[in-house]
Amino acid sequence: MIDATLTGPVGRVVLNSPATHNALDFAALIRAAELLEEWAERPDLRAVVVTGTGRSFCSGVSLGDVAEVDWSDNPLTRLCDRLEAFPAPTIAALNGGVYGGGVEIALSCDFRVGVIGMKAFAPPARLGIHYEAAGIARAVQRLGPQMARRLFLLAESFDGDQLLAAGFIDHLVAPKALEEKVAEMTGTLEALAPLAVRGMKRTILEISRGVLDTEAAKARVAACFASADHAEGLAAQREKRPAKFAGH
Repeated sequence: MIDATLTGPVGRVVLNSPATHNALDFAALIRAAELLEEWAERPDLRAVVVTGTGRSFCSGVSLGDVAEVDWSDNPLTRLCDRLEAFPAPTIAALNGGVYGGGVEIALSCDFRVGVIGMKAFAPPARLGIHYEAAGIARAVQRLGPQMARRLFLLAESFDGDQLLAAGFIDHLVAPKALEEKVAEMTGTLEALAPLAVRGMKRTILEISRGVLDTEAAKARVAACFASADHAEGLAAQREKRPAKFAGH
């Protein structure tokens, strides 16, 4: 159900259960969270891509598990927390429909690329479910409270153009162009200074949550100024050549 590969500095997590629209059972959620925890220890990673197979990106949590498993320690929340806090930038390559918990997985990534013809909706109110507060908070932080109301209270369905206008996705492309667009983005991230990118990702996340550690942010700024990557960036600019950043 979860396929994972590392190709150079890019990790790829593929939700691979197209028959169930990539619904994730309890074991798959735990596996994905543990995988991200392992990869978070790799300073060589410049980006992680999360995508699906078939007609959908993800239809959320397997309905059988919703009723049968103790959700007091919610594994979907654990997975999304890992994605949101992952040190390197993450990209959700939304190959198709995004439903239920799949919406939160997508919103936990730093960037989202959608495809023409996709739809997204969150159906908990149709099932008598109060969605986890952490997931609602993620939607409010990313999309604003009114869009969150439309998602969760009205259970509205949104098409690709609406998702682009609402800021849910950053780019909307033809299905055949999805891989090319994601490769373009990962290529950009590979070429940038990872110490600076990782540091600024952390600062943006803390600011969005209203928990900025100003002293830690100052330390990240100072570390970048003192880094070999900063010296390399200045040298590359002087010499009018592409910089070769090493991450230190």
